[in-house]
Amino acid sequence: MSNDLMLDVGQANELKLAFRRANYTNDDIKRLCEGNVLADVRNVLRGHSSITVVEHVIDCDVDPFVPDGWKVEEHQKGGSFQWDASKVKLWLASGQKNGSVLDGNKLIKDVAKKVPFNANVLDYLLANPHLIPEEWKGNRVFFWGTVYRNTNYFVCVRCLIYKDGKWGSRGCWYGSEFGENTPALVHAS
Repeated sequence: MSNDLMLDVGQANELKLAFRRANYTNDDIKRLCEGNVLADVRNVLRGHSSITVVEHVIDCDVDPFVPDGWKVEEHQKGGSFQWDASKVKLWLASGQKNGSVLDGNKLIKDVAKKVPFNANVLDYLLANPHLIPEEWKGNRVFFWGTVYRNTNYFVCVRCLIYKDGKWGSRGCWYGSEFGENTPALVHAS
């Protein structure tokens, strides 16, 4: 093993161009340089190791997380769902567009026709925030497939929200107004 590795300007440029093609960020490059990550990459290049793609399978049939003092009113089971952002979409009812708002009690009837995802998907995304599409920031993404009753006995639905630099969740009662920044997460097809 030689310790006289020299990185000339041409090689540095090749690396920079390769990082750009692969959409690396400066943080990604920093992580690549930590610990034994580059040694592991070298082992892949030399055929001593392999890369496996992590499949993010969400069990939409299990009982959902229930915030303290809340109870589940309704939970639509959805089987196993392998997360793929291209297979989901943010959906708005026509009454939520162009500055209009809908009461949640009316909105749920339209949302139900679209087979919304339940709160198990919400909680999986909170546990794996790197899977959440960047363009969702600025929205409160609702998971109408699970309906709760909160400590004040209001019927609620939980949403995913980006605030203070991190993803979190909150509940909104059905009597709230739902507008353009409050889409439901539904299947893309």
